[in-house]
Amino acid sequence: MDPVLTNAPTAPTRTSARRTIGARRVERFCHATGLLLVLSGLAHLVVFAVDGGPWDGPVSWRKPVTFGVSFGVTLIAVTWVTSYLRVAPRPRALLLAVFAADCVVEVGGITLQAWRGVPSHLDMETPFDTAVSMTLAVGGGVLVVLLTVFAVASFRHRPSGPAGMDLAVRSGFAILLVALASGAAMIARGVVLTRTGHQEAAYHSTAPLKPLHGVSLHAVLVLPALAWLLSRTSWSERLRRRILYAAIGSYVTAVIGAAVWAALSY
Repeated sequence: MDPVLTNAPTAPTRTSARRTIGARRVERFCHATGLLLVLSGLAHLVVFAVDGGPWDGPVSWRKPVTFGVSFGVTLIAVTWVTSYLRVAPRPRALLLAVFAADCVVEVGGITLQAWRGVPSHLDMETPFDTAVSMTLAVGGGVLVVLLTVFAVASFRHRPSGPAGMDLAVRSGFAILLVALASGAAMIARGVVLTRTGHQEAAYHSTAPLKPLHGVSLHAVLVLPALAWLLSRTSWSERLRRRILYAAIGSYVTAVIGAAVWAALSY
């Protein structure tokens, strides 16, 4: 037999194996990074308990707490959920690596400014503060692009996984797009107010959209996690889908309620 023909399938198989191993390494890196971000947020909760100070406002320990936990949980969730998407290992690994790095930059910048006792977002008082604020704004834009790419991938090809996971993943990403849009709106409005000399108004302009942003942000974890838990039960597929439909309906109702409140308060 011709050795060239015999060895032809070998190279692609080894290449695919290397790509799969590389993707798993990136997954482990993202999970570890997400856990560290969560621990960082919880550690600053202890700092808040010891140091005190206001919980609300542009300068408080609340920001490193909530952003650390939220970014960490989101990174872990997106890493897990994207394993059900029909995306090639190498592009997915690259996107996840950039996403993890961006999460670290965002939480790092917010934490740094909290320790300095100055606002992390929309602060243009000094060249350094401006650099941090703009870095966080650009990082937010990168997050929007990356998560939108994953959302589009979930709708281009049906996600894999147990019964109901495809619906949960697509619903989670669809609701996540609401979080991205509200986050972009907060940044855009705040920057405009800051640039036009309304610094204090910029800090308060984000308040109406925060509930909408927070509620819609974690659907990409809650709904797929519910689908996974339901798949571990002995219930019929019909019952599991009914429960999942009810959960999605409840989540959408909560998002609509937050959106109405934001519109009335804006």
